[in-house]
Amino acid sequence: MALSVRPAPRAADFATARLFQSMLRITDRLAIDERDIEEHFVRASGPGGQNVNKVATAVELRFDLSAASLPQEVKDRLIVLAGSRVTTDGVLLIDSREHRTQAQNREAARARLIALLQQAARRPKKRRPTKPTAAARARRLTAKRHRSAIKYRRGSPTGED
Repeated sequence: MALSVRPAPRAADFATARLFQSMLRITDRLAIDERDIEEHFVRASGPGGQNVNKVATAVELRFDLSAASLPQEVKDRLIVLAGSRVTTDGVLLIDSREHRTQAQNREAARARLIALLQQAARRPKKRRPTKPTAAARARRLTAKRHRSAIKYRRGSPTGED
């Protein structure tokens, strides 16, 4: 019976493992560093009773697009998708206050960020212009004539004035 000896892990392996732990996976090819995300906790209105006045449960997540290691085309699509949630400095703001706990709001904000990034990572399909067929044009004109006749018959009867 042979014993298998596994080599001792190198320091580089631990550094790589730590790096992957701090990465937030977006797609198979895209990940962002969690250190690029800032989270601030503020007091939230809404459900929670007296707890609302004492505990900062709402999360304001900030993601700096200019410092992020995303491809430029993804950044451009993200800016368009996010709209007014992106500041003039290029920081994406996501606010979550729908849950009663900080942890749930934090997860909800991160889930919304990931969903937005996944949507921005998808390259839109290129539109190929098409022309309507002759039959489709004929159907459209027939329908217009039919609708016109219906409206014409609604008018005042001829000869009765």
